[in-house]
Amino acid sequence: MDTWNDLENKQPQVYQMLQNSIRKNRVAHAYLFEGERATGKKEAAILLAKSIFCEEADQGELACNACTNCRRISSGNHPDVHMIEPDGLSIKKEQIQMLQEEFSKKGVESNKKIYILADAEKMTVQAANSLLKFLEEPHAETTAILLTEQPQKILPTIQSRCQEISLQPLSTSDIISKLQEQGVDLQRASIISHITSRYEEAVEISLDDWFAQAERKVLELYEALNQDYMSALIYLQENWFGHFKDKEQTDRGLDLLLLIYKDLLYIQLDKFDSIVYRRMQEELKRHALQYAQSKLALNMEAILDAKRRLLSNTNPQLVMEQLVLNLQEGSSFV
Repeated sequence: MDTWNDLENKQPQVYQMLQNSIRKNRVAHAYLFEGERATGKKEAAILLAKSIFCEEADQGELACNACTNCRRISSGNHPDVHMIEPDGLSIKKEQIQMLQEEFSKKGVESNKKIYILADAEKMTVQAANSLLKFLEEPHAETTAILLTEQPQKILPTIQSRCQEISLQPLSTSDIISKLQEQGVDLQRASIISHITSRYEEAVEISLDDWFAQAERKVLELYEALNQDYMSALIYLQENWFGHFKDKEQTDRGLDLLLLIYKDLLYIQLDKFDSIVYRRMQEELKRHALQYAQSKLALNMEAILDAKRRLLSNTNPQLVMEQLVLNLQEGSSFV
C-alpha cells in the first residue's frame, strides 16, 4: 500500500478522513491509527507524512510520491520524520526523552516535524507518561502518529489527545495474497482465509503442523463418509479422536468439514472461483452431481448444529458420532 490510490482501495474510510484533513488544512496534532497487523497502519502514516512534506503538491493536495522529500520519507531518510519502534520488547522512557530533545530543536529543513510511534501499546509506563507530557505541550507544526494493534492498552489520557482512526481487517482475498507471499500454497491460503479474518492468526495457522494434519484428516473423514456409516465411525475411533482431542480442536475440524460441503454447493451454483479445496475440484465436481441441494443444506445445518452443541459443552465424541449419523442419512453414497 504505497500510494493514496492503494489506501483508497484497501481502506476507503481512512482515505476519506485523511484526504479531508489534508485538503482542508486541518491535520491533527496527534493521531492514533489502530487496527490488526498488516492492515496498513504504517503505510497510511507514511502517506500522511509525505503529504505534509511533499514538494510538488500544492497546499491541501495529496503527496506526489515522486519528489525528493517523498522519496526520502519512503527510504526513512528524511531528517524531520522520525520513526520510533520498540527497543527489544518495549518502547522505553529514554526513547521518548530523546525524541523530546530532538523536537525541542528547530527543524532541519522546515518548522514541520513528524514522529511515528510503532507498536505504541508496548510503551513502558514511564515512556507513556513522558509521551503524555509531550502531547500536553505540543510544539507548533509537530504531528504525532501512534500505531497500535491493541488500543485498549494505550493510556486513556493519551487516547483522548489523539484523533483515533480505525483500519478495517483484511479482506479474504488480501489474506490469501499475503499468505501466498509467505510461501503458503493457494488451497491452504484459501482455507485459512475462511477460518479467520485476522492476518496474524492466519500466519500462525499456516505454520501450525497440527492444522496441516487436521486438514488432511478432515478430507479422510469426508472420504469415509462417502463410503458408509461404519467406515466413517471406524475412522472417528481410529484416526479422528486421537488428533481432535478437545472441543476447540473439534470445532476447528468442523469448520474445515463445513467448507467441503460449501464447495459442493458452489460447484452446483457454478461459482467455481469460490471453491477453497481447489486440488479436489474434479473429485468434488463428481460428488456434487450426486447431491440434491436440499441434502447439502441439511448437511451444512447438521455441522452448524454440531458446533452449537460443542458450545453447550456436549461431549465432543458424542457430537461427532451423532454428526456422522446425520450426514449419512439420505446420502447417495451408500
